[in-house]
Amino acid sequence: MPAVWRLDLTQNPSLSPAVHFHHGLLAHRSRSISDPRPRGRVVPGEARVTVLGVRVLRALAPGALLALAVGCGEPPGPPPEPSPSPPGRPRILVVGTSLTAGLGLPGSEPAYPDRLQSRIDSAGLAFEVVAAGVSGETSAGALSRVDWLLSEPVAVLAIETGANDGLRGQDPEALRESLLGIVRRAREQSPEPAIVLLGMRAPTNLGREYGERFAAVYAELARREDLTLVPFLLEGVAGAPALNQADGIHPNPAGHERMADNVWTVLLPLLRGLTTPAG
Repeated sequence: MPAVWRLDLTQNPSLSPAVHFHHGLLAHRSRSISDPRPRGRVVPGEARVTVLGVRVLRALAPGALLALAVGCGEPPGPPPEPSPSPPGRPRILVVGTSLTAGLGLPGSEPAYPDRLQSRIDSAGLAFEVVAAGVSGETSAGALSRVDWLLSEPVAVLAIETGANDGLRGQDPEALRESLLGIVRRAREQSPEPAIVLLGMRAPTNLGREYGERFAAVYAELARREDLTLVPFLLEGVAGAPALNQADGIHPNPAGHERMADNVWTVLLPLLRGLTTPAG
């Protein structure tokens, strides 16, 4: 079983008090990318153990209640630390919230990025999934850390953010600008990654007009920027008791399986277009 570590970010003075939360970091087969900020003290800790070679930042702090299982309302945690792929194994970087982090799942149960890795391996495709999920993060937070996350090349960037924007009732136009900023930063990379946008919906208690404006952000941005779109990551999961944890908010293992199916439907054709099967 690979080693799992916890970053003690209270030892990192470069981070504000608002982001001093513990997150699990799977550290096997990896080295840290260059980061000019002081490092936190790394200590052994208990966290989710990922499978199938997926390196994931796991949120350990409990989540706050929100409607339709669209995210986690706690303050954002520290930026996750991506690791370079072995030579010749291109990366799929998933930037996301507690949904990507697999918040609340039992330690042996994989989240949807892990399940995508399993599908990739079964299809004989030579890609490695790196999940960078931070609980409670808004799209503005994702934008603020994307340059660091893209400090090494990725073949595919999957963007799962916006759930907490909706939870907080933030202006959908601000969501649009943050998502567009992430896309533009990604397109400054060389080589430029393919971009997959994972759509979200706002809680229904914010009203129909707000919900329509919110959902339209993803569809319109995907069309204008020629992005691969998953219309709704939580399709068939949100509001389904059998697919969510006891809090009725965060997806359970069956819910993450359905989320992986939702993404795989559009990801598989994209990956096949980017590479030949591994032999």
